Amino acid sequence: MTPFAYRRAQSVDDAVRLGMSPGAHFLGGGTNLIDLAKGGVVQPLLLVDVGRLPLADVAATPEGGVRIGAMARNSDVANHALIRTRYPLLSQALLAGASAQLRNMATVGGNLLQRTRCPYFYDTGFEHCNKRVPGSGCDAIGGINRNHAILGASAACIATHPSDMCVALAALRASVRVHGPRGERTIALADFHRLPGDTPQRDTTLAQGELIVGVDLPPSRFADHAHYLKLRDRASYAFALVSVAAALDVRDGIVQDAAIALGGVAHKPWRVAQAEARLVGRAASDDAFREAAELMLQGARPASQNGFKVELARRAIVRALQVAGGQA
Repeated sequence: MTPFAYRRAQSVDDAVRLGMSPGAHFLGGGTNLIDLAKGGVVQPLLLVDVGRLPLADVAATPEGGVRIGAMARNSDVANHALIRTRYPLLSQALLAGASAQLRNMATVGGNLLQRTRCPYFYDTGFEHCNKRVPGSGCDAIGGINRNHAILGASAACIATHPSDMCVALAALRASVRVHGPRGERTIALADFHRLPGDTPQRDTTLAQGELIVGVDLPPSRFADHAHYLKLRDRASYAFALVSVAAALDVRDGIVQDAAIALGGVAHKPWRVAQAEARLVGRAASDDAFREAAELMLQGARPASQNGFKVELARRAIVRALQVAGGQA
């Protein structure tokens, strides 16, 4: 680990000011950043500790939604009464991630900023990783790529986003509140993470110095019909090969609204508006679910070793919708 300076932010504005310094990184729970720094993947010149800022509340909003502070711990959010009753999909996704010890430390803001677990990114012994060393190439494309992207990838990067929480937030149409040098702004979760394109080193649309201060969940009618399905190589502490956040608003057997998001298959949580729209106004049936699954996977381009993910995702989408719809 290279030498770095450490400062504890006294306020959000103080954090933003410090975050504008060259080589600055915000430190919350540190469950991802410290690993990256120890391995030499990132080399911060300044760690700005935001862990003691008053941003850990989970509270109902006047509009009927919920606001989650960026410093709220994953375990606290997963077990909060408001989340368990109004947004069980988010609770399920959080509890599917990592281990209990990590959930007790990891923050919502940090979870949004997780870096990929691609081994070519994490292991500095591999020279060719456009995400770590822009312009160097991508060893995963011709290497071991069983866990990599089948959707939205590019010739520069086929890494996947690792978060479970973000997949649920995408389905729940969350937005991210950030505070920066120009004040506060809100970013739709769908626009927060980026596809790799030719700049895979940029994971998000955050600007320099912008600090995540919270996540807003809009009012939802998905509480009674939601399911998070995570398929992985082992039952615990493993990242998803494919995950599905499925949410339905069903009344008298007819789907009034639908949300589907995929994890483990792309550089960001994957949603297809056409697939969700295909379910609306129809009975919650296997035929409708299969049609939605096909639309979710249109344009899939697997790498040399992960073609199985296409069929795995297809079946997982149908299964998650069946459970969400009360058919399984």
